[in-house]
Amino acid sequence: MRSQFLFKLLPVLRGTSGVVALTSSSLSSPSVTTASNNVTYQGLERNGIEIFLNIPYGQDTSGENRFKPPRPYVPTPGATVDARSYGPACPQPLGALNLPLVLSNVTEISEDCLNLNIARPRGACAEDRLPVAVFIHGGSFWTGQNSEITTAPDGMILESIENGLPIIHVAMNYRLGFFGFAQSDALKSEGAENAGLRDQRLAIEWVRDNIEQFGGDPERITIFGQSSGGLAVGLHIMAYGASKPVPFQQGICESQALEPGITGNFTIDAMQLLVDQVGCNTSSLHSEETVSCLRDFDTDTLLNASIATYQSDIGHNIGDIWLPVVDGDFLPAAPSELIKEGRFANVTTMMLWCEDDVTFFTDTSIATPEDTHTFIGSYVPNLSSDNLDTLLSLYPVSDFSADPAANLSAEFYRSARIFRDIIMTCEPLWYAEYLSAASSAVYLVDWNQTLLAGPLEAAAGLSGLGPVHTSEFAYVFGNLSHYDTLGYPFDPSADDFALARRGSRSWSTFVSTGKPGLEAHDTFQGFGLAFPDGPAEAANVFVAGGPGEGSSPVEGPGAKEAVAVQKLKERCAFINSPEVIEQLGF
Repeated sequence: MRSQFLFKLLPVLRGTSGVVALTSSSLSSPSVTTASNNVTYQGLERNGIEIFLNIPYGQDTSGENRFKPPRPYVPTPGATVDARSYGPACPQPLGALNLPLVLSNVTEISEDCLNLNIARPRGACAEDRLPVAVFIHGGSFWTGQNSEITTAPDGMILESIENGLPIIHVAMNYRLGFFGFAQSDALKSEGAENAGLRDQRLAIEWVRDNIEQFGGDPERITIFGQSSGGLAVGLHIMAYGASKPVPFQQGICESQALEPGITGNFTIDAMQLLVDQVGCNTSSLHSEETVSCLRDFDTDTLLNASIATYQSDIGHNIGDIWLPVVDGDFLPAAPSELIKEGRFANVTTMMLWCEDDVTFFTDTSIATPEDTHTFIGSYVPNLSSDNLDTLLSLYPVSDFSADPAANLSAEFYRSARIFRDIIMTCEPLWYAEYLSAASSAVYLVDWNQTLLAGPLEAAAGLSGLGPVHTSEFAYVFGNLSHYDTLGYPFDPSADDFALARRGSRSWSTFVSTGKPGLEAHDTFQGFGLAFPDGPAEAANVFVAGGPGEGSSPVEGPGAKEAVAVQKLKERCAFINSPEVIEQLGF
């Protein structure tokens, strides 16, 4: 997702009781020496856990290796790897985007960026075989880094220890934007599309092959991601049409599992604009000569060209531009086709959306039915006029209330809910039905509490947005104190601290046991399968946080009011109908 808001400086972070700030200790220096090639990784201690940073898993991707599938990094036998400071992020705009959804500036970028970080309980050793959570950051496949403070793993690790089910956490960098998702026939012919997804796959395989040395269990790996990272998890589950075994056993998709536009023209149009911008248009867009021309440029020239065209020349201005593509290999067919044909891995899966996930990305000036029609029509431009009218009719404005204090109309909330259901809610529900029908255990979450109201008001002058995109981060990662920064209002309640314990421990419990709740543990309780009686029945959704926490069917006499009013069964049945799926393009 995108936002126009920027910020410049990240101050020193300060902790509060019960939560952690990022403070390193030089008193101890943990190390791991691999048995296979005698390579030593020298890490650091931070907040009572052990961290290993900037571990290379792939080689430099610049020059002649630009766009190509990543090549594994093989350290020199007997070498010592200094893993005490973060590595560079992959090429992207410097600074920070989407204030306050992220809180870390991007200060160093390089095409030699395929690195990962490992966080583990203090004293973990190879014999422990702890379950492993591998995080794929979001950022529209355009921004993001594994050093982002809102997703720092310290709190999650500490909560998992307190819960009696300790885990290891891994976070990766991977190629973004033009560098990770360039498309053309020439690139397809050399197996060089979806480079960013291939980077992620290589990182997961690195974890499978090496994590035991750090105390992890290569047979208990959960991949999880948020936003475009959640989409990535959804795509990894169906990678290669399940013709190859996946290097993980579980997945968590937060605020995306699929996305409209993957089979559309957004990325190839962005590609054409960039090629024209740098003058590589001497032959056709899809020629080998064009690819060769692009590989000859330096990083900055291409990055600046991609920023210029991304910012000003793309008409599709509400969603992601650089998207994965059906390449006949990593994605052998459209995601919707792979799902309908059951060509996906049998993995235990949890999928989440936030109650008001995309209000932050919805035009706050929307005030009339015509505004809603224009806004939604611009987001799904290939939806037929009849289907657009039917879609809008399923969301009568009478179902929504204005917020005069926030100067937000009922039409604004109507638009935001339609937008949310298309990209964040109905597609995961549809995916979950097929996973469940194939005997995969699936859990669904509606996150309904946020710590971001104060930061949103301070940073963007916006109020009344509810639990927005990334609202779960403060709780799931146990990082409430990280939002006590930049002068933002910071006054977490006892309910916030309690949800941080419950939420974080539920995530690590899922990593450990395949279930997000456990009796006699401070986790979510009553959190059952999405389809305990099969996908023909109404889905069960767990409302996390807020006054109505607990499990609820999406409709029927047992449905919680907060869930029933969303009319998910009727609305998603239309959004997930074959004709609409084809027009949405995924």
